[in-house]
Amino acid sequence: MPLFRTLVLVLGLAAPLASSPASAESPASARVSAFQETLLSVMRQAAMLGVRGRHEILTPALKEAFHIPLMAEVATGDHWAQASPETREEMAKAFLRMNAATVATLFDGYSDESFRVTGEHEGPNGIVLVETRLESPDGGGHEITYAAKAFGESWRLVDVIVDGGISELSVRRSEYHQTLKTGGLDALIILLNDKAADLLDR
Repeated sequence: MPLFRTLVLVLGLAAPLASSPASAESPASARVSAFQETLLSVMRQAAMLGVRGRHEILTPALKEAFHIPLMAEVATGDHWAQASPETREEMAKAFLRMNAATVATLFDGYSDESFRVTGEHEGPNGIVLVETRLESPDGGGHEITYAAKAFGESWRLVDVIVDGGISELSVRRSEYHQTLKTGGLDALIILLNDKAADLLDR
């Protein structure tokens, strides 16, 4: 099954499956843990950094941890296949900028939260779903599942599912549909860059 179609299948996951404890040696879990450590560091410095400072740190962290071009391809479907290499590159940059701005806006403080990898299980065609929990001192928290895939010797993240709900890429595909239908990738690139700028100006 081609990787694109495999990811579309993974996007349909809405409920957690039976999982096993994550191995300390698991490269998929290690990739997730490294990203979450960066996220925690940004949260601890959130007030000092401000939204633009958080964005500056998160942009390379997201680019390193996630397979941004593949995620942009899945989110835009046939429009990606029909685009020039230059337009694809601009789309991937806009997708990264918007996602980094969103994360920088959401994670804007720290109240002794912590991340914990709770398990992982295999999906189709080499996809590994790494389950984690964002825990608060008051006992609250959120379940966050990352879809990871090996690309050569490097593991990259390709989707996120929060609290057993709809995957982030599924949400993006839905959000982008109308803009792509009326204006194609060029219109979506402008929209994402404008939205990112609005978030960073808050």
